[in-house]
Amino acid sequence: MNEAQVKDMIQQWRTTPEDNLKLKDYQHFQSIGSACLSQGQTTQLLKFIQDDNNKMIVKSMGCTLLSPLLCQILTREKDQDLCEIAFTYLTQTCCPKKSLQSLMELLKDIDPGAISETIVILTPHLQTVLLRLDTDQASSLGLCLSSLHSQLCRLPVPYSQEQEDPYGLGACCSALAAFTRPFVQKVKLNSSKWVTSKEDEGLRVEILNFCMRSLREPLLEAQLEKSRVSPLWLFANYIMMTLYEVQEPLPELLFFNSLRKYIPNNEQCVESRACVAYLLFVQQISTDSFPAVFSPTFILQGNMQYIDQLLSSKNESYLLKGMELYTKSLETIEDRSLSVKLLELSIFCSVSQKLCCILRECPIKHLKENGLQILQLFIDKLNTEAKHKFFRCMLKTCHHSGIEGFIVKHIRNEVEFSLKSENENKWFLGPELSPLLGLVLGLPQGPETDLLNNMDKIIESLNLLRYLLLRGKELAIHTEVWTELCRLRDKYLKMLRVCLSLSRAYYTSELKSQLEDRKLMAQEIRAAAKDKALLLKIKHKQERVSSLPPEVRHQVLESAMVTFDLMESLIFRIEEITAERIKPM
Repeated sequence: MNEAQVKDMIQQWRTTPEDNLKLKDYQHFQSIGSACLSQGQTTQLLKFIQDDNNKMIVKSMGCTLLSPLLCQILTREKDQDLCEIAFTYLTQTCCPKKSLQSLMELLKDIDPGAISETIVILTPHLQTVLLRLDTDQASSLGLCLSSLHSQLCRLPVPYSQEQEDPYGLGACCSALAAFTRPFVQKVKLNSSKWVTSKEDEGLRVEILNFCMRSLREPLLEAQLEKSRVSPLWLFANYIMMTLYEVQEPLPELLFFNSLRKYIPNNEQCVESRACVAYLLFVQQISTDSFPAVFSPTFILQGNMQYIDQLLSSKNESYLLKGMELYTKSLETIEDRSLSVKLLELSIFCSVSQKLCCILRECPIKHLKENGLQILQLFIDKLNTEAKHKFFRCMLKTCHHSGIEGFIVKHIRNEVEFSLKSENENKWFLGPELSPLLGLVLGLPQGPETDLLNNMDKIIESLNLLRYLLLRGKELAIHTEVWTELCRLRDKYLKMLRVCLSLSRAYYTSELKSQLEDRKLMAQEIRAAAKDKALLLKIKHKQERVSSLPPEVRHQVLESAMVTFDLMESLIFRIEEITAERIKPM
């Protein structure tokens, strides 16, 4: 298309009403503008756009130039400043509905490497266009926020605040905060009126939806530290402040679920509210807007559903936040104050099971350590009856020797606490102690129990039995308990001796067999020293014999024998105490 044809077409457009423009007119206009940009005629294009004679043309079809202008801006080639001026002029001049449609198209298929830069560039212009809309501002805002957030979710979250943010997630969050601010202020201003319009309520709901989505992604994934200010930390503060400014009280959001009328109470919504609880109680954001009338026990009970949700995840960030929230919720509660009624709530049982699952299966060391510390803190907060119920439940359900040994050690501590005159109780000194001892002094598979896999529980059980027999005079006062203890002791030790005998015989034969195999292998190697092919066959055979290297296997077998010696020494000491103290008494 030559210059004369272009001039004729422009002249025709000037006299054509907007409603009579056809699709090919829009396509020609975009082609002409793109050609100007590619040929370095950005100055001429800008003059054309700003010419009052072309005002109607630009208002009708100028939005078609937004896409080529954005491409030019992103490439950072020459005339970038002029392109930005032209882009701004078009969003301020063109029909806002058409401009919005064009900008939304630009948000659909963004190159992964340009997501952050594109969002930062487009959000001020999207804001301009939305503020120019006379109708449907709320629904249009909702569409924009949904599209922007979906692009935001494509960006990786830095593992920590110290880590670099090469994909610009923090810059995107800052841009989104600036983008939503005038709409938040509008809702805040209009909420003080007696009557709120349908449009204002619509804006409020869309902003709430945006906040809830942002809490889940990226904030629930992000590692936040109060000591280090980062764009993500500032974004978290902004979201919490926004909830307050759009009249969404934190107590209602967390404990009374006021969002039900706006957002379905699905898993994602629970995770979003879990992030609110984390930011409020752990990071101490917006604590000044949270009333101090709720008791620590009520807050703990309210937070349990969020802790349960976070501990259900396989995501390390979620697990850490769940643990931190659980810790903070427990720390404000007085020791030995939580009643057994709380344990009757299914959510407490669910959280305990998930905590045990982390202790059993999680491969990350610091998560296991945190989990054990939380279990200890939770036990400290239970009153005597609740401890008894919790210990019984754990011994029946956890199926992990290390956790069972941990519980048995706590039973011993509670018996010692109860033996003090002012702390005497039926749960760890009276008749209720016997059911606990029945769970402790027993082997899960009888004589065929794997002693190594159950080592922690067995050794702690023997330590508990030794302690109880040493305190025989105090316990003998409680005849029923003492009689049951003696019965369980005899049955337990008898079965344990049988099990030890079988296990020791097995591991002794394994050690002997391994020594013989090593001698035979050494002889074969010496005999085949001159034959490399035969040496390779022997090495292959050696690898097939066991999944463990011979040295490691030998060490495991030796360690097992040491463990059996320790168990036998404890049994011998218990029998000594029985002979010295029980018979004379």
